[in-house]
Amino acid sequence: MNGMQLTGSQIVIECLKEQGVDTVFGYPGGAILNVYDELYKHKDEITHILTSHEQGAAHAADGYARATGKVGVCLATSGPGATNLVTGIATAYMDSIPVVAITCNVGVSLLGKDSFQEIDIAGVTMPITKHNYIVKDVNNLADTIRKAFVIAKEGRPGPVLIDIPKDVTANKAEFTAQEPKVVKPSENICEKDLESAVRMIRESEKPYIFVGGGAVLSGASKELYEFVKKVDAPVTDSLMGKGAFPGTDPLYTGMLGMHGTKASNYGVSECDLLIVAGARFSDRVTGNAKKFAQNAKILQFDVDAAEMNKNILITEGVVGDLKVVLQKMNERLEQQDHKAWVEQIMSYKEKYPMTYHPDVLSGPFVVEEIYRQTNGEAIISTEVGQHQMWAAQYYKYTEPRTLLTSGGLGTMGYGLGASLGAKVGRPEKTVVNIAGDGCFRMNMNEIATAARHNIPVIQVVINNHVLGMVRQWQNLFYGQRYSATVLNDAVDFVKLAEAMGAEGVRVATQEEFKEAFANALKSGHPVVIDCQIDSDDKVWPMVAPGAPINEAFDEKDLEAKNAE
Repeated sequence: MNGMQLTGSQIVIECLKEQGVDTVFGYPGGAILNVYDELYKHKDEITHILTSHEQGAAHAADGYARATGKVGVCLATSGPGATNLVTGIATAYMDSIPVVAITCNVGVSLLGKDSFQEIDIAGVTMPITKHNYIVKDVNNLADTIRKAFVIAKEGRPGPVLIDIPKDVTANKAEFTAQEPKVVKPSENICEKDLESAVRMIRESEKPYIFVGGGAVLSGASKELYEFVKKVDAPVTDSLMGKGAFPGTDPLYTGMLGMHGTKASNYGVSECDLLIVAGARFSDRVTGNAKKFAQNAKILQFDVDAAEMNKNILITEGVVGDLKVVLQKMNERLEQQDHKAWVEQIMSYKEKYPMTYHPDVLSGPFVVEEIYRQTNGEAIISTEVGQHQMWAAQYYKYTEPRTLLTSGGLGTMGYGLGASLGAKVGRPEKTVVNIAGDGCFRMNMNEIATAARHNIPVIQVVINNHVLGMVRQWQNLFYGQRYSATVLNDAVDFVKLAEAMGAEGVRVATQEEFKEAFANALKSGHPVVIDCQIDSDDKVWPMVAPGAPINEAFDEKDLEAKNAE
């Protein structure tokens, strides 16, 4: 391909091949026709997954990126095609996921004239992309695409959008193939900061390690494990950090924050040093920020200097890629011993276990059963709400990139698209999307995509006929005024699944679920399991919004309080 005259569309495809892209997710239309025509000629090299809606394509590209660690790619046409990607791009941006979105627009001469299906998508997505481009000259196209992939991957990852007017996809330019630029994390870490960090750990008697999504993104699991054992400290994580440190390890104490375990919330409130590895102190983690980890010095490791002192004032910070930082810390730090402190936290684990009603079909039961039947080796994607918290609390994640969920933006409708992307990217894995009935209804049209491309994902719907998480808040904090949260209507998910070409099963007991899930694992095609559970099941423990995290309460606490 050296020194050849190619059209803009050919350059797009050649650049994707150059970057090692094997799958794209998208939806065609007028402005992007030339690119799709070229894609047709290369279908042996690049698989195109046609989703039901562009939002599904953006979520699928994001799920693909999370599950594989590669850059996810989605395509959309101009106007509404491009704006339908917005929620998916914002979801990836909030969780720092590397995605390249390629949209096409009306011709350069029609830009700014309110032409048919014209929208300034670069303007619309400016706040939710790491960077974006509009390419008005075909001679700049190849370099722009190459840059976009580098920006998506380097430092703190994130989405990049490239908008290409239609005439640019038809015009010709000289194209010379290049090897893709290897993105390596910087080894350049401030020595003084490392020394301060080592000193703080040596001086600490009650350290606690808090792991966030950065540990997953930087591929730091091995280094993190060594670091934890060296510091000899209990470990908690955020929703995004799941799997970076194995959830089966004795030092692991469960999630932190609003729906974290009592052991973690009490432990972090009592520790004298909180070591934060790649987490950004989201409000869902910290609760009342003024009272968060009051007794502790805070040592933060993060690739993004902007996260230091943003939500929580820290004592010391080390800026750099987490994998590199932990390598350097492990070299410098000698074995620590915090036997008494670790034992104290372990007694909390015993004293405050996670519990649920054992005899009925419930969200926690469903998640634990999925864990049992998949030996903890599945990739779990989720939507947002109660089921998401249960999936985080009751499935033990031992590997990174096995829980795909919208943490920062909290996007209902994310999980199904993401599960398709994950299954296409890692076909050897069992992929299960756990949804609530409200979330499933947002983007359930993607079941048709699973059937069309025969992507055998298992869709589990925790169906309580209400918007569970909002209802939980209404029940606890709004005097049981269930405004717009009751979904008790005639929608039949089994028929819907069948209508879209998948299999549908309804279950109401533990036994029925066990059987349905075992069958779904063997089936080799997409299955929807509709699990009927009680409308008032809640996620426990919980911290009231604005309260400090050591005020976590569960069902027993609430009953005791109401009995007073």
